[in-house]
Amino acid sequence: MDAKTKLSRIAATMTLTLAAYLVGTGLLVAGVPSNTKASAAAQGFKGNPEDYVGQETCKGCHEDMFKNWEKTPHWKTTLTHKGPEWQGCEACHGPGKAHADAMGEAAGDPAKIEAAKKLIFSFKGVPASESSQRCLACHVYGEEHSNFARQAHNINNVSCTDCHSPHHAKADYLLVAKQPLLCFSCHGEAKADFSKPFHHRVNEGLIKCTDCHNEHGGFLTKQLRATASQDAVCFKCHVDKAGPFVYEHAPVKTEGCVACHTPHGSPNPRLLKRSQINLLCLECHTFSGIDTGAPGIPSFHNQSAKYQACTLCHPMVHGSNTNRFFFR
Repeated sequence: MDAKTKLSRIAATMTLTLAAYLVGTGLLVAGVPSNTKASAAAQGFKGNPEDYVGQETCKGCHEDMFKNWEKTPHWKTTLTHKGPEWQGCEACHGPGKAHADAMGEAAGDPAKIEAAKKLIFSFKGVPASESSQRCLACHVYGEEHSNFARQAHNINNVSCTDCHSPHHAKADYLLVAKQPLLCFSCHGEAKADFSKPFHHRVNEGLIKCTDCHNEHGGFLTKQLRATASQDAVCFKCHVDKAGPFVYEHAPVKTEGCVACHTPHGSPNPRLLKRSQINLLCLECHTFSGIDTGAPGIPSFHNQSAKYQACTLCHPMVHGSNTNRFFFR
Protein backbone atom coordinates (compact mmCIF):
# COMPACT_ATOMS: atom_id res chain seq x y z
CA MET A 1 0.00 0.00 0.00
CA ASP A 2 1.53 3.32 -1.01
CA ALA A 3 1.64 6.34 1.29
CA LYS A 4 -1.08 8.22 -0.61
CA THR A 5 -3.57 5.35 -0.33
CA LYS A 6 -2.75 4.92 3.34
CA LEU A 7 -3.36 8.60 4.07
CA SER A 8 -6.68 8.46 2.17
CA ARG A 9 -7.85 5.54 4.27
CA ILE A 10 -6.82 7.25 7.49
CA ALA A 11 -8.73 10.39 6.45
CA ALA A 12 -11.83 8.33 5.60
CA THR A 13 -11.63 6.55 8.95
CA MET A 14 -11.35 9.85 10.83
CA THR A 15 -14.33 11.25 8.93
CA LEU A 16 -16.49 8.24 9.79
CA THR A 17 -15.39 8.38 13.42
CA LEU A 18 -16.29 12.06 13.65
CA ALA A 19 -19.69 11.44 12.04
CA ALA A 20 -20.37 8.60 14.48
CA TYR A 21 -19.45 10.87 17.38
CA LEU A 22 -21.75 13.65 16.21
CA VAL A 23 -24.64 11.23 15.79
CA GLY A 24 -23.94 9.78 19.20
CA THR A 25 -23.98 13.19 20.83
CA GLY A 26 -27.12 14.25 19.02
CA LEU A 27 -25.55 16.93 16.84
CA LEU A 28 -26.54 15.28 13.56
CA VAL A 29 -29.99 14.13 14.62
CA ALA A 30 -32.92 15.71 12.78
CA GLY A 31 -33.99 18.94 14.39
CA VAL A 32 -30.57 19.88 15.77
CA PRO A 33 -28.10 21.94 13.72
CA SER A 34 -24.71 20.33 13.25
CA ASN A 35 -22.98 23.67 12.75
CA THR A 36 -24.07 26.90 14.35
CA LYS A 37 -23.07 29.27 11.53
CA ALA A 38 -24.38 26.96 8.83
CA SER A 39 -27.62 26.60 10.70
CA ALA A 40 -28.03 30.33 11.07
CA ALA A 41 -27.55 30.83 7.35
CA ALA A 42 -29.95 28.00 6.50
CA GLN A 43 -32.64 29.55 8.68
CA GLY A 44 -32.46 32.89 6.95
CA PHE A 45 -30.48 34.68 9.63
CA LYS A 46 -27.50 35.51 7.48
CA GLY A 47 -27.63 37.69 4.41
CA ASN A 48 -27.05 41.25 3.33
CA PRO A 49 -26.05 43.33 6.37
CA GLU A 50 -28.39 46.03 5.06
CA ASP A 51 -31.35 43.73 5.78
CA TYR A 52 -30.73 44.21 9.50
CA VAL A 53 -31.99 47.33 11.23
CA GLY A 54 -30.77 46.81 14.81
CA GLN A 55 -32.65 46.54 18.09
CA GLU A 56 -33.28 50.27 18.41
CA THR A 57 -35.63 50.08 15.43
CA CYS A 58 -37.45 47.15 17.04
CA LYS A 59 -37.71 49.11 20.27
CA GLY A 60 -39.63 51.86 18.47
CA CYS A 61 -42.71 49.63 18.15
CA HIS A 62 -42.08 46.99 20.81
CA GLU A 63 -40.80 49.13 23.68
CA ASP A 64 -42.44 47.20 26.53
CA MET A 65 -41.21 43.88 25.18
CA PHE A 66 -37.75 45.33 24.59
CA LYS A 67 -37.49 46.57 28.17
CA ASN A 68 -38.25 43.08 29.43
CA TRP A 69 -35.77 41.55 27.01
CA GLU A 70 -32.84 43.78 27.90
CA LYS A 71 -33.07 42.61 31.52
CA THR A 72 -32.37 39.03 30.45
CA PRO A 73 -29.04 37.31 29.64
CA HIS A 74 -29.84 37.69 25.93
CA TRP A 75 -28.85 41.37 26.08
CA LYS A 76 -25.25 40.13 25.82
CA THR A 77 -25.86 39.35 22.16
CA THR A 78 -25.63 43.08 21.48
CA LEU A 79 -21.94 42.91 22.39
CA THR A 80 -20.93 40.26 19.86
CA HIS A 81 -18.82 41.15 16.85
CA LYS A 82 -19.82 38.15 14.72
CA GLY A 83 -22.28 40.20 12.69
CA PRO A 84 -25.78 41.72 12.92
CA GLU A 85 -27.42 38.31 12.47
CA TRP A 86 -26.17 37.39 15.95
CA GLN A 87 -27.25 40.58 17.74
CA GLY A 88 -30.35 41.60 19.62
CA CYS A 89 -33.87 40.86 18.44
CA GLU A 90 -32.77 39.85 14.96
CA ALA A 91 -30.59 37.06 16.34
CA CYS A 92 -33.80 35.14 17.02
CA HIS A 93 -36.37 36.72 14.71
CA GLY A 94 -34.23 37.17 11.61
CA PRO A 95 -33.53 40.32 9.57
CA GLY A 96 -36.08 43.03 10.28
CA LYS A 97 -35.75 45.63 7.52
CA ALA A 98 -38.51 44.24 5.29
CA HIS A 99 -40.82 43.93 8.28
CA ALA A 100 -40.09 47.44 9.58
CA ASP A 101 -40.52 49.02 6.16
CA ALA A 102 -43.80 47.21 5.54
CA MET A 103 -45.16 48.21 8.96
CA GLY A 104 -44.24 51.82 8.22
CA GLU A 105 -46.16 51.68 4.97
CA ALA A 106 -49.18 49.88 6.41
CA ALA A 107 -50.71 53.12 7.71
CA GLY A 108 -53.25 51.31 9.88
CA ASP A 109 -54.43 49.00 7.09
CA PRO A 110 -55.20 45.65 8.85
CA ALA A 111 -54.45 43.61 5.73
CA LYS A 112 -51.07 45.28 5.23
CA ILE A 113 -50.25 44.93 8.92
CA GLU A 114 -50.93 41.20 8.80
CA ALA A 115 -48.79 40.89 5.68
CA ALA A 116 -45.98 42.84 7.37
CA LYS A 117 -46.07 40.50 10.39
CA LYS A 118 -45.27 37.58 8.10
CA LEU A 119 -42.01 39.23 7.04
CA ILE A 120 -40.43 38.53 10.44
CA PHE A 121 -40.12 35.19 12.22
CA SER A 122 -42.60 34.72 15.07
CA PHE A 123 -42.38 31.86 17.55
CA LYS A 124 -46.16 31.70 17.84
CA GLY A 125 -47.93 28.98 15.93
CA VAL A 126 -44.82 27.36 14.45
CA PRO A 127 -43.95 23.66 14.89
CA ALA A 128 -42.03 22.85 18.05
CA SER A 129 -39.04 21.56 16.09
CA GLU A 130 -38.73 24.80 14.12
CA SER A 131 -39.06 26.93 17.22
CA SER A 132 -36.45 24.92 19.12
CA GLN A 133 -34.07 24.96 16.19
CA ARG A 134 -33.89 28.75 16.41
CA CYS A 135 -32.78 28.49 20.04
CA LEU A 136 -30.36 25.65 19.34
CA ALA A 137 -28.54 27.73 16.75
CA CYS A 138 -26.77 29.22 19.78
CA HIS A 139 -27.51 26.76 22.59
CA VAL A 140 -26.71 23.41 20.96
CA TYR A 141 -23.23 23.15 22.43
CA GLY A 142 -22.47 22.24 26.01
CA GLU A 143 -23.40 19.26 28.16
CA GLU A 144 -26.86 20.52 29.07
CA HIS A 145 -28.27 20.96 25.56
CA SER A 146 -26.25 18.72 23.25
CA ASN A 147 -28.68 15.80 23.55
CA PHE A 148 -31.82 17.82 22.96
CA ALA A 149 -32.78 15.91 19.81
CA ARG A 150 -33.06 12.56 21.58
CA GLN A 151 -34.79 13.82 24.69
CA ALA A 152 -38.39 13.10 25.62
CA HIS A 153 -39.54 16.72 25.51
CA ASN A 154 -38.44 17.18 21.91
CA ILE A 155 -39.90 13.82 20.83
CA ASN A 156 -43.24 14.86 22.36
CA ASN A 157 -43.25 18.24 20.57
CA VAL A 158 -42.37 20.33 23.61
CA SER A 159 -40.38 23.30 22.37
CA CYS A 160 -37.93 25.53 24.22
CA THR A 161 -40.50 28.32 24.42
CA ASP A 162 -43.01 26.04 26.18
CA CYS A 163 -40.75 26.24 29.23
CA HIS A 164 -38.71 29.39 28.58
CA SER A 165 -39.85 32.90 27.75
CA PRO A 166 -37.22 35.31 26.38
CA HIS A 167 -39.51 38.29 27.04
CA HIS A 168 -41.79 37.41 29.97
CA ALA A 169 -39.82 35.09 32.22
CA LYS A 170 -41.16 34.42 35.71
CA ALA A 171 -38.15 32.60 37.17
CA ASP A 172 -34.44 31.93 36.71
CA TYR A 173 -33.19 30.63 33.36
CA LEU A 174 -36.05 32.50 31.64
CA LEU A 175 -38.59 29.93 32.83
CA VAL A 176 -42.28 30.70 32.37
CA ALA A 177 -42.93 29.45 35.92
CA LYS A 178 -40.92 28.29 38.89
CA GLN A 179 -40.07 24.69 39.56
CA PRO A 180 -41.75 22.40 40.41
CA LEU A 181 -45.00 24.03 39.22
CA LEU A 182 -43.69 24.20 35.67
CA CYS A 183 -42.83 20.49 35.64
CA PHE A 184 -46.11 19.56 37.31
CA SER A 185 -48.07 21.24 34.52
CA CYS A 186 -47.28 18.13 32.45
CA HIS A 187 -46.06 15.56 34.96
CA GLY A 188 -49.15 15.12 37.09
CA GLU A 189 -48.10 11.67 38.28
CA ALA A 190 -44.97 13.15 39.84
CA LYS A 191 -47.04 15.84 41.54
CA ALA A 192 -49.14 13.12 43.18
CA ASP A 193 -46.00 11.31 44.37
CA PHE A 194 -44.59 14.44 45.98
CA SER A 195 -47.86 14.83 47.89
CA LYS A 196 -47.47 11.47 49.62
CA PRO A 197 -46.63 11.35 53.36
CA PHE A 198 -42.96 10.59 52.73
CA HIS A 199 -41.33 12.37 49.80
CA HIS A 200 -38.25 14.20 48.65
CA ARG A 201 -38.66 17.85 49.58
CA VAL A 202 -39.38 19.21 46.14
CA ASN A 203 -42.58 21.01 47.10
CA GLU A 204 -40.70 22.63 49.97
CA GLY A 205 -38.09 24.00 47.58
CA LEU A 206 -35.11 22.13 49.03
CA ILE A 207 -34.67 19.97 45.89
CA LYS A 208 -35.46 20.73 42.27
CA CYS A 209 -36.54 18.31 39.56
CA THR A 210 -33.49 19.31 37.54
CA ASP A 211 -31.16 18.23 40.35
CA CYS A 212 -31.85 14.64 39.34
CA HIS A 213 -33.09 14.97 35.75
CA ASN A 214 -31.56 16.74 32.78
CA GLU A 215 -34.60 18.37 31.19
CA HIS A 216 -32.67 18.95 27.97
CA GLY A 217 -31.91 15.27 27.41
CA GLY A 218 -29.25 12.65 27.88
CA PHE A 219 -28.34 9.05 27.26
CA LEU A 220 -30.10 7.59 30.30
CA THR A 221 -33.69 6.56 30.95
CA LYS A 222 -35.99 9.11 32.58
CA GLN A 223 -33.38 11.71 31.55
CA LEU A 224 -31.49 11.01 34.75
CA ARG A 225 -28.14 12.62 35.38
CA ALA A 226 -26.58 9.31 36.48
CA THR A 227 -27.24 5.60 35.99
CA ALA A 228 -28.79 3.41 38.66
CA SER A 229 -25.52 1.59 39.32
CA GLN A 230 -23.69 4.89 39.87
CA ASP A 231 -26.43 6.59 41.87
CA ALA A 232 -24.34 9.76 41.80
CA VAL A 233 -27.57 11.74 41.88
CA CYS A 234 -28.60 10.21 45.21
CA PHE A 235 -25.12 10.32 46.68
CA LYS A 236 -24.95 14.10 46.25
CA CYS A 237 -27.14 14.25 49.36
CA HIS A 238 -26.85 10.76 50.86
CA VAL A 239 -23.06 10.68 51.04
CA ASP A 240 -22.97 8.09 53.84
CA LYS A 241 -24.48 5.52 51.46
CA ALA A 242 -21.92 6.01 48.71
CA GLY A 243 -19.21 3.61 49.82
CA PRO A 244 -17.15 1.91 48.54
CA PHE A 245 -17.69 -0.83 51.13
CA VAL A 246 -15.73 -3.98 51.84
CA TYR A 247 -18.99 -5.93 51.76
CA GLU A 248 -21.34 -4.61 49.11
CA HIS A 249 -25.08 -5.22 49.01
CA ALA A 250 -25.59 -6.54 45.48
CA PRO A 251 -28.87 -4.72 44.62
CA VAL A 252 -27.28 -1.37 45.44
CA LYS A 253 -24.53 -2.01 42.89
CA THR A 254 -26.71 -3.52 40.16
CA GLU A 255 -30.12 -1.83 40.42
CA GLY A 256 -29.28 1.19 42.50
CA CYS A 257 -31.31 2.88 45.18
CA VAL A 258 -34.56 2.33 43.26
CA ALA A 259 -34.32 -1.40 43.99
CA CYS A 260 -35.79 -0.63 47.40
CA HIS A 261 -36.87 3.01 47.32
CA THR A 262 -39.30 5.04 45.21
CA PRO A 263 -37.48 8.26 44.33
CA HIS A 264 -40.37 10.75 44.30
CA GLY A 265 -42.60 9.76 47.19
CA SER A 266 -44.08 6.84 49.08
CA PRO A 267 -46.69 6.08 51.76
CA ASN A 268 -43.92 4.19 53.58
CA PRO A 269 -41.13 5.61 55.73
CA ARG A 270 -37.75 6.09 54.02
CA LEU A 271 -39.52 5.99 50.67
CA LEU A 272 -39.54 2.18 50.78
CA LYS A 273 -41.51 0.22 48.18
CA ARG A 274 -43.12 -2.03 50.81
CA SER A 275 -44.78 -1.20 54.11
CA GLN A 276 -43.10 -4.17 55.86
CA ILE A 277 -39.33 -4.40 55.64
CA ASN A 278 -39.27 -8.20 55.60
CA LEU A 279 -41.54 -8.30 52.55
CA LEU A 280 -39.08 -6.13 50.69
CA CYS A 281 -36.13 -8.32 51.70
CA LEU A 282 -38.00 -11.53 50.85
CA GLU A 283 -38.32 -10.43 47.25
CA CYS A 284 -34.67 -11.49 46.89
CA HIS A 285 -33.91 -13.57 49.99
CA THR A 286 -36.33 -16.47 49.55
CA PHE A 287 -36.57 -19.43 51.90
CA SER A 288 -34.68 -21.67 49.50
CA GLY A 289 -32.27 -19.11 48.13
CA ILE A 290 -32.47 -20.82 44.75
CA ASP A 291 -34.88 -18.64 42.79
CA THR A 292 -32.89 -15.39 42.90
CA GLY A 293 -29.33 -16.41 43.69
CA ALA A 294 -29.39 -14.30 46.86
CA PRO A 295 -28.64 -16.03 50.19
CA GLY A 296 -31.73 -17.76 51.57
CA ILE A 297 -33.07 -16.87 55.00
CA PRO A 298 -32.26 -19.25 57.87
CA SER A 299 -34.93 -21.86 58.59
CA PHE A 300 -35.42 -20.61 62.16
CA HIS A 301 -36.42 -17.13 60.98
CA ASN A 302 -40.15 -17.48 61.53
CA GLN A 303 -41.77 -14.70 59.53
CA SER A 304 -45.22 -15.06 61.09
CA ALA A 305 -44.38 -13.64 64.49
CA LYS A 306 -40.69 -12.78 64.69
CA TYR A 307 -37.79 -11.68 62.50
CA GLN A 308 -40.02 -9.35 60.48
CA ALA A 309 -37.89 -6.29 61.02
CA CYS A 310 -34.75 -7.43 59.19
CA THR A 311 -32.88 -4.21 59.78
CA LEU A 312 -32.93 -4.63 63.56
CA CYS A 313 -30.17 -7.18 63.12
CA HIS A 314 -28.90 -6.19 59.67
CA PRO A 315 -28.83 -2.38 59.86
CA MET A 316 -25.99 -1.85 57.37
CA VAL A 317 -28.10 -2.75 54.34
CA HIS A 318 -26.35 -0.27 52.05
CA GLY A 319 -22.97 -1.89 52.67
CA SER A 320 -20.60 -2.72 55.48
CA ASN A 321 -16.87 -2.52 56.14
CA THR A 322 -16.93 -5.04 59.00
CA ASN A 323 -19.47 -7.81 58.43
CA ARG A 324 -20.65 -9.67 55.33
CA PHE A 325 -24.08 -10.21 56.89
CA PHE A 326 -24.43 -6.44 57.38
CA PHE A 327 -24.48 -6.69 61.16
CA ARG A 328 -23.51 -3.53 62.97
